[in-house]
Amino acid sequence: MFAAEFEPAEYPCRRRSAQTSVAIDADMDRGGLARALCRVLDISVHGARLQTYTALRRGSTIWLRLPKVGEVTARIIWATDFSAGCQFQTPLAPEAYESLPPLG
Repeated sequence: MFAAEFEPAEYPCRRRSAQTSVAIDADMDRGGLARALCRVLDISVHGARLQTYTALRRGSTIWLRLPKVGEVTARIIWATDFSAGCQFQTPLAPEAYESLPPLG
């Protein structure tokens, strides 16, 4: 088991009225405000089982930041209160998988 971070890849739109395009010369990064910690309980090149401190919804997409690997896109396949299973959009390269910390 090792620690990782995740953040929603989709942000819900809360606007009730139509929007218009605007050009702004500024950085619109959320500054990590949507990130949350999790524990990776099990991992393969195709996906992972996570223990979270915030509930995730089945079918949602997240960006999972793995130590020594970086950010991977994953879809939540199943979720209970504070556990979730995700499938990586692109399987991890064998070298990336081998660089992960041991689970034990």
